[in-house]
Amino acid sequence: MADQPIPARANAQAALPATGAARNVFPARGVPTIHRVNRMGLWTLYMKEVRRFFKVQTQTIWAPAITTLLYLMIFTVAMGQGGRQVLGVPFATFLAPGLIVMGMINNAFANTSFNFLAGKIQGTIVDYLMPPLSEMELMIGLIGAAVTRAVLVGLAITLAMLFWPGVTLQAQHPWAIVWFGLMGSILLSVIGLVTSLWAEKFDHASLITNFVITPLTMLSGTFYVISNLHPVFQAISRANPFFYVISGFRFGFLGQSDIGSTNAAVFNGALYLGLLNAVLCLGLYALLRSGWKLKS
Repeated sequence: MADQPIPARANAQAALPATGAARNVFPARGVPTIHRVNRMGLWTLYMKEVRRFFKVQTQTIWAPAITTLLYLMIFTVAMGQGGRQVLGVPFATFLAPGLIVMGMINNAFANTSFNFLAGKIQGTIVDYLMPPLSEMELMIGLIGAAVTRAVLVGLAITLAMLFWPGVTLQAQHPWAIVWFGLMGSILLSVIGLVTSLWAEKFDHASLITNFVITPLTMLSGTFYVISNLHPVFQAISRANPFFYVISGFRFGFLGQSDIGSTNAAVFNGALYLGLLNAVLCLGLYALLRSGWKLKS
């Protein structure tokens, strides 16, 4: 066998100095190859979640628009007769912004409350845990997809309401529409992710929806102004973060709301939601780092 030709690769390796030039091209075990942000992985996760809900867009985007129109029809027929006005505008116009953002935040919660829960039940949770994504990247990807769904639902509801008689929508303060819409969507996205971490079956997620999210949404001034309530219940309403989402978003369209009628008055509510979301995101990050309900 000594007279057989030596392969070219062996010749090349033999020609290299023994000082380390022939090192393995792969990094040593345990040495990270992604040093900062895994942009490709983050984008892949985001697109996976967007395609998941967009694949059934009739259910996830257009159905909420139809449901919201039914709310608008029922309440305007029941309470908007006789030219009734609230905050100086027709009742239907007063109702429309609250219904839009209510549909947005409810669907943001529905999107993230499904993520980890479905993975735990179906045994596919490894799809979230094994990819080389940090806890922060995982949060951003999932929350970003939920906010995307919320924005699409909001646009679908707004488009439908533009053709509804008696509704006039004018963006008097665009910053408030954008800020409170995004803050409300992020708030419910984070709550949804915490719910999906805690829940062990779909009944647990339904429990949060029926006994926490829906009551807080309905009692946040969506269908009324809180000045009509007893002072005790007004104070309770002002402790509800959903109240600031609804009223701030309404201010963006009407130029007035339960919070106030000036940018300075509404800014306090905007700051409160921003700080609340920051605290909740830090709490969610700590839960993901600990592996609570995921790695045990």
